[in-house]
Amino acid sequence: MTTTFLRLTVACLLTALALPAMAEKADREKPINIEADRVSLDDIAKVQIFEGNVVLIQGTLQLRTNRLVVTQDADGFQKGVATGGARGLAYFRQKREGKDDYIEGEAERIEHDAREEHTQFFIRAWVKNGDDEVKGQYISYNALTEKYLVTTGSGEQRSAVGTQQARVRAIIQPKKKGEETPDKTAPLSLRPSDTVRP
Repeated sequence: MTTTFLRLTVACLLTALALPAMAEKADREKPINIEADRVSLDDIAKVQIFEGNVVLIQGTLQLRTNRLVVTQDADGFQKGVATGGARGLAYFRQKREGKDDYIEGEAERIEHDAREEHTQFFIRAWVKNGDDEVKGQYISYNALTEKYLVTTGSGEQRSAVGTQQARVRAIIQPKKKGEETPDKTAPLSLRPSDTVRP
């Protein structure tokens, strides 16, 4: 099986499952709180650089990283690039819209485009959505279309015996069937039978 075919197969599988993970919409209206060891601001170029134990919180959204660079376009939309952090990974977590669970992930680099609502995880990437999770060298998630793409990158990862690993990993939990519980307090409604004749 070729690497390209494997990538397409996994991408199609994850897209078909549509792992729903719309981010909490109320977060957009919340203030952004950022802590860091150092801050550098360039108001003319609209670039903000936060370095050293960076913690960003906006509503239910949390980002923990070593370095965060935020740029803003002419329309006020922001792009952020988070690199490093604890264990060399940047960490992201946010509550899902209308759910009691979270989408979370980590990677050596995380890029988020607020205009497109598109998040990309690069190198040693891991994303958990509810009870489902995926791992690969690259993960792309579009919150507008609710689609994932997971690839192995260049196949540089090595297994315990030293051979190249050209595979992504996914754990997809079975969906629980929606069992409707009858309302025992509702009155019974009677109607004539179709099979009994007078």
